[in-house]
Amino acid sequence: MDFVRVALDLPIHTLFDYRAPAVTINDIGQRVLVPFGRKIVVGVIIELARSTSLPPQRVRSVLSVLRDVPPLPQDVLTLLKFCSAYYHHPLGETVLNALPARLRRRQQAPTGGTFRYRLTSTGHAVDPAALPRRATVKFELLRRLSEAAQGVDESALRAIAPRALATLKTMIAQGWVESVAVAPAALNAAPAQESRGPTLSAEQRIAVESIRSKPGEFSPWLLLGITGSGKTEVYLELIAATHADGRQALVLVPEINLTPQLEARVRARFPSAQLATLHSALGESERSQNWLAAQSGQAGIVLGTRLAVFAPMPKLGLIVVDEEHDASFKQSAGLRYSARDVALLRAKLRAIPIVLGSATPALETFQQALRDRYHLLPLTQRVNATLPVIECIDTRREALIDGLSQTLLAAIRDTTKRGEQSLIFINRRGYAPVLICASCGWNSGCHRCAARLVLHLNDQRMRCHHCGHQEPVPAACPQCGNPDLAPLGQGTQRLEGALKRCFPDARILRIDRDSTRRQHAWRDMRQQIHDREIDILVGTQMLAKSHDFPQLTLVGVINADSSLYSTDFRASERLFAGLTQVAGRAGRAENPGRVLIQTEFPAHPLYQALRAHNYAAFAHEILAERKQAGFPPFAHQAILRAEAPQIEAALGFLVRAARSGQPLARNVTIYDPVPAGMPRLAGLERAQLTVQSRSRAALQSFLRDWHPRLDAAGARTVRWALDVDPREP
Repeated sequence: MDFVRVALDLPIHTLFDYRAPAVTINDIGQRVLVPFGRKIVVGVIIELARSTSLPPQRVRSVLSVLRDVPPLPQDVLTLLKFCSAYYHHPLGETVLNALPARLRRRQQAPTGGTFRYRLTSTGHAVDPAALPRRATVKFELLRRLSEAAQGVDESALRAIAPRALATLKTMIAQGWVESVAVAPAALNAAPAQESRGPTLSAEQRIAVESIRSKPGEFSPWLLLGITGSGKTEVYLELIAATHADGRQALVLVPEINLTPQLEARVRARFPSAQLATLHSALGESERSQNWLAAQSGQAGIVLGTRLAVFAPMPKLGLIVVDEEHDASFKQSAGLRYSARDVALLRAKLRAIPIVLGSATPALETFQQALRDRYHLLPLTQRVNATLPVIECIDTRREALIDGLSQTLLAAIRDTTKRGEQSLIFINRRGYAPVLICASCGWNSGCHRCAARLVLHLNDQRMRCHHCGHQEPVPAACPQCGNPDLAPLGQGTQRLEGALKRCFPDARILRIDRDSTRRQHAWRDMRQQIHDREIDILVGTQMLAKSHDFPQLTLVGVINADSSLYSTDFRASERLFAGLTQVAGRAGRAENPGRVLIQTEFPAHPLYQALRAHNYAAFAHEILAERKQAGFPPFAHQAILRAEAPQIEAALGFLVRAARSGQPLARNVTIYDPVPAGMPRLAGLERAQLTVQSRSRAALQSFLRDWHPRLDAAGARTVRWALDVDPREP
């Protein structure tokens, strides 16, 4: 072959032809260095060709083929091509952004090994007592390195302190520390062994045996298990069987905060297996090494967030998607893919089983199970525990103290006296969601967004949780000068203060994005909770998912009703899932759990289903409503989103786009352009247009023909993006 077609990291829907006579079919998926304009860039070979439509004088040559790591395998390339076509995103950006950052740059890639650090003879001669008193990080590094004759890896040293790696570089420059390369095989030299897990319940055993009964074929399974029913133990048993067969397992989780806890369980269960984690919190070096370990097959288990779905795994034998309903699996920028849906396709391409686990599956997933397209495996009993009792507190009949009812306060008091833990849940950080002036009606709006500035009393700042803008708390009303500005509503900080006043002797811990900003803060907080050093937790969604605190027996929920007013048709589904998750934190050990939800609508069907722990009843009711309204999963949608400095420009673009699509709209409905749910964000005005069809094929056919026309409808001042199968309104 004389030519190659190369994907480049550019927002252009085309491949680029280069002359490369020495390239063979084995180089498809390989990284190459090519000239592009005046630059030299990294691309990936997608196709070989005997000819090109370009004039000979315009065809440039590949500068070099980077064979330092194996090429992307065919199944991953097929997956990336599908994503580019289905989500209508440039193939070059799709392919290159699936690679670690280091592989997208011109320098040589890591070898696939890793490094350990050890003291030199000079380092061993250093007296730690002679170090300055403030050199605590250097002192700890010396101590750890002196205790490890074989050296310590980077991740262990990074865990010491945020400044550990910077201090390590200084010690290397001083000649105290040296790095030693470790081959990948050495990391996995020991035979794979596993510790025995707990005895499975009858339901767990049926689930494991059912999934293992279909080896070597694509079989999607919905593991519908109530909170505390042992879904993770089912995953671990399946991973053990996959590992024993010499194959790899991929486990996807929705958020980084969930990764360390599951990682610890996997490492404890499989101490001799190499585990690779892939998520955005990793440094470039560690992420590259883990990606290469997955690609080489050395890593038997890969655990990661949504981007890990593209990791090359030559011996892939099982995919698990934990909390499959979670919106975090949907990318909201760039390639707007759903990792859950992509994982299903990957399992189909590899002819392997995939397990979708959740206590509250997405309605799209549940509908597939009802249609027998997915195999349904229920886990209806908690393991060594009972389901919590869920009660509703009618706030229309109780006076609230800083948002807390007397019933809830009494329950917290009783729980604390018994030496058990309570969790007060409100999905709103800060002190209060808005600051108002009673005299003139002014409120603390963000000048860059259609949102309010949230009062953060601890540091005397007003912050926008959408665009990041912040400013000092005003001393008086900017409009009328009234100094008596009042915070309205509750956030985690305000609840924390109220609880401290009500329970001055209790040990109270607030957990939200603000309090966990410091590196390893969340890890340390989890340890405090497990060590029973905390009586009352106040937190946001961070506390609701996949955490097991044995002494936590009471959960109180504040401000749940706000989601009932949403215009988003998925709001009730998200509310039910969120409340089920947070309620599931209570009573996971021998002590029974109790959940108190403060609401003005205790008779609402959603709360009735929640009290009965009856997801199926709730799902059937919502599915009936969706079917009558013609909403997903009974229809398929795409949203064309536009943003511009002026709303007229955004809406004008969408009007032109709709007009250009009308001749193409067969079995497709194009709705009128409207302002977005948040019409202004970060200084830009936003609008959107929804396209819908009962047929996925008809919608995709329309989008393929419509997409090329959108550039012509656009303008320089308008940024637009197409979101297929959107999760947000």
